[in-house]
Amino acid sequence: MSGYLTGVLVTLCFNIIAAYAVYLPMAAGQLNLGIAGFMAIGAYAAAFLTNEMGWSIWPAVAVGSASSCIIGLVIGIPVLRTHGIYLAMATFALGQVIAAVFLNLEVVGGAAGYPVASYAAPAVIFMATAGVMLFVMLLSTTRFALYLTSVKSDSTVSDLMGISVRSIQAAAFAIGAAIAGFGGALYGHSYNFIEAQHFNVMLSVFPVLFVLFGGTQTVFGPLVGAMFFTLAPELLRASAEWRYAIFAFFIIVFMAVRPQGLITTSLFAAFRKRPNGGKV
Repeated sequence: MSGYLTGVLVTLCFNIIAAYAVYLPMAAGQLNLGIAGFMAIGAYAAAFLTNEMGWSIWPAVAVGSASSCIIGLVIGIPVLRTHGIYLAMATFALGQVIAAVFLNLEVVGGAAGYPVASYAAPAVIFMATAGVMLFVMLLSTTRFALYLTSVKSDSTVSDLMGISVRSIQAAAFAIGAAIAGFGGALYGHSYNFIEAQHFNVMLSVFPVLFVLFGGTQTVFGPLVGAMFFTLAPELLRASAEWRYAIFAFFIIVFMAVRPQGLITTSLFAAFRKRPNGGKV
């Protein structure tokens, strides 16, 4: 495999992980624009443990992910008191505050960045991404996924049915933060360098676009959205001057025609029908 192709696939893996980090809160009706901040927590925590404490990669990555989860849970409980655009603004501000903290934290390099000694090979990134996908897919088969759908559809009715809406939302927020921290921890060890400037606004916005384009109705939507946004610009590279214009035009047209996203439950239902019109 060429270095170029390997680099594209590694980028795709990190985009997939970020997409699933956004997907879980969105499945509960929450728009989390602070994913970059939680990725930064995981990246710096894991890098500090491998650099300064001599830990191996996987324990450090696990602690980085857990750190993001705990902070997401602690901060998420008060933040989730807001709704709609106010929640989006609150999580956006949260992500920027976290990035600013690391930007001024000299123990991890501050604005100069932080070299990471341990290296995670592309094969490790591929396996880790497969693990995240498997985890989310297994989670989608549990009762927790039904609670997420119920809370997103109508939180008032869910509360009347005995579902703890606040607990479900906090759990989805924390799990999404954990996945983001996991991706951030692997990112630092894949590129052997992290800087706070990388965890910027666009790193929080693009995963939301992945999920919206792919669709929020199934667990395959974020995967397809991340693949499209990562691979389509590379396929259009031959038209260097126009590729981003063509790419943007296609997205606008597609979202106007299919605002529910590419992968929907009705699409899966259509594939499950028998040729004679009956259902499996």
